[in-house]
Amino acid sequence: MIGTRASELLRVVHENPDITRADAARRVGIGTGAATELVARLTAAELISERPAGPAGRGRPTTVLQPHPRGPLVLGVAFAHETWRAEVVQLGGEVVASDGDEQMAGAYGEGERILLEVKARLTRLRRRFRGRIRGMGVSVPGLVAMDRLVEASTLGWSGLDMGILWPNAPVVALGNDATFAASAESCRGAAVGAAVALHVRVDAGLGGALVESGRVLTGAVGLGGEFGHMPFAPDDVHCPCGARGCWGASLDGGALARLLGEPAPTEPVAYARRVVARAARAGAGSPEHDAVTAVAARLGRGIAGLVNAVDPDLVTVGGLGVDYLAAASRALDDAYLAGLMAFRRKDPPPVLAAELLEGGPVAGAAEEAWARLWPLLPT
Repeated sequence: MIGTRASELLRVVHENPDITRADAARRVGIGTGAATELVARLTAAELISERPAGPAGRGRPTTVLQPHPRGPLVLGVAFAHETWRAEVVQLGGEVVASDGDEQMAGAYGEGERILLEVKARLTRLRRRFRGRIRGMGVSVPGLVAMDRLVEASTLGWSGLDMGILWPNAPVVALGNDATFAASAESCRGAAVGAAVALHVRVDAGLGGALVESGRVLTGAVGLGGEFGHMPFAPDDVHCPCGARGCWGASLDGGALARLLGEPAPTEPVAYARRVVARAARAGAGSPEHDAVTAVAARLGRGIAGLVNAVDPDLVTVGGLGVDYLAAASRALDDAYLAGLMAFRRKDPPPVLAAELLEGGPVAGAAEEAWARLWPLLPT
């Protein structure tokens, strides 16, 4: 198994692609000689490789560390409410292949069938890389506890064994989509460097996570971050989870449909984006604009409540939240500031659009797979 220093060096290279050998050694806390020996071991194991650094003036030439061309890969898989996506990711986070981005036709209540269809595609993807894929992270839009899907109520999936996607995989990490998106934003997105970051993701419902110094706080059994099931909405709002008044149910495509007096959409995310587009065309005073503005205000008010409760220094908003932030930023900001405790309004934590957008959950799934793989890599 890989040693502690070697594992730490790999992690540094992963988090800082093309870092110089000298800088990597400083971050790991080892001297030049030890770094030379360690890099040689990792290169021989086909984990990393070196190339000369670009010109940097006078001084001894140095090298930068990068993934080995025959090195290990991980598979990130993300199920959304309407689509699925898979990415093959190398050390450093670069995507080297992808599959999916397709509608999951008739997915409601048909989890086992969907998983078998996706399994066949993933098997072909793994064969393409001839054993280099060493682990898999899977993101799902539902409740996950102890690496098991408890329930994805909007898909009608419950108690599914997600391991069917890759039986006997060396590493499998299963997590909630919003949790993984939060992890990805803190590793490679808008929350990089934040001491305490709050991520909120609106999809067909709402989830999120609190990230402290790059570590996602998931709770005792992994169910932390189900912010969408906080009772911030009126009691007449019914949630698929079985409760009334859930915040998430007041923000999705179904909420927009209720405000517009239209039937409940079968594809709530796609429907919400169509309404936002219609609102932009119709302009202020239109029913669509009023509906989007109302939902954006609900989002801002709820974020204020979370900021008051958990004290982040930064908030990132993903999924449909990015659309609402762009379409009705004034309404969202006004509601956010009005909901903050008075002392916070002087210097409120900024609310930023997620940089990874819809790629957040799959990127986070890959990051979690890498995190679990480090100790298992041979040298």
